[in-house]
Amino acid sequence: MKEVLNQEKSIYIQIAEMIENDILRDIILEEERVPSTNDLARIYTINPATAAKGINLLVDKGILYKKRGVGMFVTSGAKQVIREGRKAEFYDKYIKSLLQEAEGLGIDKAELIKMIEENTD
Repeated sequence: MKEVLNQEKSIYIQIAEMIENDILRDIILEEERVPSTNDLARIYTINPATAAKGINLLVDKGILYKKRGVGMFVTSGAKQVIREGRKAEFYDKYIKSLLQEAEGLGIDKAELIKMIEENTD
């Protein structure tokens, strides 16, 4: 978990996304402990409060939970929760606009499917 932070998004969102990515890639497994806010602050030279905000975002989504005195852990089923959330975001961000543009260009469903199939082989 040593990706580079950028200016495109808030740092706490990037921290949350990096943890999600590590869960999806099985770098951090379900029921496994995640780095502490102090660890994240040290790794990325950020304020611990910023790291905590990213962690809390994942707690609110049901991806992480706290074991008192031990740390934060990945919830059982977190991988599926992340996938479902990202699929919904993908639909909202890409598919809706694709369908609107296709409709504006007079591209029907069959033609759109054909275009997709031709470019996935």
